[in-house]
Amino acid sequence: MDDFVRNKLLEWGLSDLEERLEANKVTEESLFCITNEDLTELIPEVGLRSIFRRRLDQLKKEQNKRQETPDFSGQVSPSTSSKGKRKSEPQGESSKLQPPTKRQCDSEETRILSEVKGIMKKVEDCIRNKEQLGDFIKDKIKDLETEKRHLVGVFGKTGAGKSSLINAIINNEGLLPSGSVSACTSVMIKVEATNGSKYEAHIEFITKEAWKSEVDSLKQAFEDNDNDYDDGGNDVVFDPDGKLSALYGDEWKEKNTGSLIDNNKYFPDIPEFRKSKIKILESDSAEGLSEEFVKYTRSESNESEEVKRWYWPLVKCVTVKVPDNDFLDHVTLVDLPGNGDTNSSRDRMWTEFVASCSTVWIVTEMNRAASETEAWEILEDASSLLGNGGECQQIHFICTKSDNENPDDLNKVKNAVMNEFKKRKLIKDHFSEDSFKVFTVSSKEFLKGENVNPDLNEIPKLKEILKNLNDTHSKTLNYVSGAYGILSLIQGARSGEVVEQKNDVCADLEGNLSIQLNQVKKAIEGIIKVFEERLSEGVEKSQTLCKQKLRSFLHPSKTSDRAFHRTLKFAVRNDGVQKPKKGKRKNLNVTLVSCLTESIDKEFRKTFPNNIKCGHFNGAIDAFSLSTDSLIEKYKDVELQLTFLQTEEKKMKTKLNETILTRKKLIYNSLTETIKDNMKECYKEAATFKGTGTLKNMRDTIERHVESKMDMFEEAKNVMLEQLNDLKETVLRELEKTMKESIEHSLKTEACSLPDVSDHLRVVKKLYDELHDGQVEKKKPTLETAEA
Repeated sequence: MDDFVRNKLLEWGLSDLEERLEANKVTEESLFCITNEDLTELIPEVGLRSIFRRRLDQLKKEQNKRQETPDFSGQVSPSTSSKGKRKSEPQGESSKLQPPTKRQCDSEETRILSEVKGIMKKVEDCIRNKEQLGDFIKDKIKDLETEKRHLVGVFGKTGAGKSSLINAIINNEGLLPSGSVSACTSVMIKVEATNGSKYEAHIEFITKEAWKSEVDSLKQAFEDNDNDYDDGGNDVVFDPDGKLSALYGDEWKEKNTGSLIDNNKYFPDIPEFRKSKIKILESDSAEGLSEEFVKYTRSESNESEEVKRWYWPLVKCVTVKVPDNDFLDHVTLVDLPGNGDTNSSRDRMWTEFVASCSTVWIVTEMNRAASETEAWEILEDASSLLGNGGECQQIHFICTKSDNENPDDLNKVKNAVMNEFKKRKLIKDHFSEDSFKVFTVSSKEFLKGENVNPDLNEIPKLKEILKNLNDTHSKTLNYVSGAYGILSLIQGARSGEVVEQKNDVCADLEGNLSIQLNQVKKAIEGIIKVFEERLSEGVEKSQTLCKQKLRSFLHPSKTSDRAFHRTLKFAVRNDGVQKPKKGKRKNLNVTLVSCLTESIDKEFRKTFPNNIKCGHFNGAIDAFSLSTDSLIEKYKDVELQLTFLQTEEKKMKTKLNETILTRKKLIYNSLTETIKDNMKECYKEAATFKGTGTLKNMRDTIERHVESKMDMFEEAKNVMLEQLNDLKETVLRELEKTMKESIEHSLKTEACSLPDVSDHLRVVKKLYDELHDGQVEKKKPTLETAEA
């Protein structure tokens, strides 16, 4: 199964079908050929099959709409006359006198993208099952379709106005429930666009096994709560997240785990939970959908008193799909709880989402923006996950409820927030001042539909930021550029007689490749050496300060032993992590590894910037070049093939930088993961203590274990260096493999029966020029010298 099918299943909320489709070798091409008979055999479940069929039919309609272009005469020629002139020009000379608006540009680029996709589809159809080069070209055409969604994480305490802000952003007041201070969004909610006409909510549940484990853990915590003391009765109800009470009322206290899990009376409306399926809700209106999914997302709600049972404890994530929202086409808003979750599967998803956010919104009320402790704690707690351990480029601190404020007051608030940011060292270790911006908004005023002054109420600016994240221009330009290169390859491959020039240019290219690979290797090895020095310093500091840091965690000031006992008990049951319902979460592993991370934070941010345009490995990847520009001047007869190599080099570096961005997150987090792995044994032991002296026994166990494991810091250093070296080898291998393969196919492979795409090439070249506003280089392939 290819990435296209996998991504569609994820988009449709049908990821559990992945293994079935992969076993049946369903690809992008065969997906569109699936018949009703095939579906019956592939998906026996009627409900699931109906959902899949509806999604597939919708996808087919969209594809047909995109491909509705005039019929082409000849083998694969586009809408041209016999002289190659296009039947309709996209833009007359007179229209170029006036600079187009952004909306006009987006519309024009959409047209260009659609036209070029139609051309490439026809080209792909013509080269199917033809010679060795055919498969290579078809793979390259499929690669053009890769698209990335941008995640925008939205954090904020209850009542700060997150839901109202998201509703204002999508121009729909009734989608996410808001307005009740007591109501708390308890699960992750993704908001994205859909091509359909209905509002949808895709509800993904945790597994039944995971819920059983969590019920066991919560009931055990309740039973152990006061049994560990001999100075009081059972006066504290220990259900820290309110999960058991939300689902079972008070019944959970009297029943065992088995009856709570197996008794179907608790899950009558959600057979999908029992079957590990995704539940899909639909409505013609946002308000209608909101009423349907509120019990899957909220811990309580004054507006829905008729709800008797809240299912949010069983929910892993809810994806809300909104029709007619073009600026969410490639952007997903994620409403995130501030400190993760006690459920391990939900917490893993929370961590993955946070680390994948390209932008983060911290939402807090206007009147306490600078001094709001919880907002800053959320940002500090997540800073390493967002920064060196993630891919966040921008933090937007959004001050809500700015109704009727004057400009001077708004500026004072912005300045106060900015000054507070400058004081937060933990955040500044990962983010520069340039990446931190403050906005003031009034969702209430915006949703009234009145004229909004964007300098006072900055919701229009936030919407513009989301539109820019879609980056229609870059997406279109990348596709058209890649298509231009592929068509150049096809047309160039048809001219097989210039063997001497091909041999000469191959020798030059292979020589350049060897030199460039060596330069990249030296640059990366130099960087790794710097990391080794910094990490060695961090190991020494960790071993020196370890006892001091451990004591500060195990003996916190201003916290009673009784209160800390519950905190530590929870932490050792959760691999050293305590996640309170409110406030900053505590992570013993992070405390222990802090000297190591501090030793490399600055160097890591410079080496692996979250803004790919800055270049990873201090620009070593971007500096890689086969010098095709100078070779085009020297070898005119293979200009088309060199043009293809130019586009492949650019595409390869972009893809490689994205790979590095993903891998660097694992590399940075490996320090904490290594410490956690070394601590698991003692966490397990400490979690077994009960009765009098439990707190002392837990503390003593952890202290003894850490004292005997001082070499774990050296191990963490070595693991990170090993992963850095693995990344170096991956980079060099991909650079060499991709460019050697491209050289081989463009200059050494015979392809005499490939179709003539000269007309296509001429059209795409013209569109490519239009995207550059006429400022592209004049050195373009000469069709007359290359046509067979």
